[in-house]
Parts: sequence; structure tokens; C-alpha cells
Amino acid sequence: MQDTEKFSWFEVPEDVKQLLKLAADNWENTSESEKYINQALAKTGDNIDVLIAAYRYFYYKQNYQMALDTAEKVQAKVKQAERLPDEWEKLKPILIKRKEEQIIRLYLNSYAATGLILAILGKEEAAKEICNKVKEIDDKNDFGAGILLDVLTRPPEEDDE
Repeated sequence: MQDTEKFSWFEVPEDVKQLLKLAADNWENTSESEKYINQALAKTGDNIDVLIAAYRYFYYKQNYQMALDTAEKVQAKVKQAERLPDEWEKLKPILIKRKEEQIIRLYLNSYAATGLILAILGKEEAAKEICNKVKEIDDKNDFGAGILLDVLTRPPEEDDE
């Protein structure tokens, strides 16, 4: 069995699976592993599985701008595929109604991830806005936006002396 057969759920050509495996195998050498991730992205365009893998790669490599760009591409891909509206007031009821569907969960996960990355990048107000929106949909806190919002809005602790 080829190593890439472990990723049979990935709906990408074998050569792209090999590039993703090479990126993982070369994790310690960032420039080499990033080269493989970028090649996989170039070969597949906006394949959702590769975008998710790239998001995770960039996030864990602390390349937050690329992680943000990739998370936004995931959102755009889902919005286009599902014909979701841009306006929050029109989008919100659709997300609430369909929040258990895998594709909508993917959208909400990537949107919440965008909030996390914005917070890391110091863009707290934008992060809070996203967290508030996700929290309106996410009554079970599946996407972590409520926790992040709590961290972002918690008053600084006073020193007990």
C-alpha cells in the first residue's frame, strides 16, 4: 500500500496527495515543506480538501497571514457552492437552519478560525465582530467563538497584593 492511500478520503489526484505527504515529511524544514504546500495549492486551485490542509499547515507554522487568506478562500468556496448571501442578516437564518450540515459547519469553522487569526494578528475588534456572529449561530459552542470572545472581552485581572 502506498503511503498516500492513507489519505483515500482526500478527493485529489495522487500527485497532489504526494505533495501533501512531502510537506508533512519535511515539516522541520519550513521552506521545503512550504514549497510542497504551495505546489499542491497551485495544482488544485481551490480544492476544499487542499485548502483545509494548507490552512492547518500555515496556522501551525505561524504564518498567520497565509492561514487567514486560506481560511477566507474556504469561506468563499462554500459561499459560492451553496449560493450564500453576503449580507449577515440574510445569511444568519440560513446558517442557523443548516448549521448541522457538513458544508455549513465547514463554513462556520473557517469563519471562526478567521476570528482567531485576526485576534492573533492584533485585530481585536474585527475578531470580536466575527466571534459575536458565530456565537449567534452556535448555541453549543462547537466552533469556539464564545470562548475566544470571552478571552477578548475579559477585563484585565487586577494584581492581588
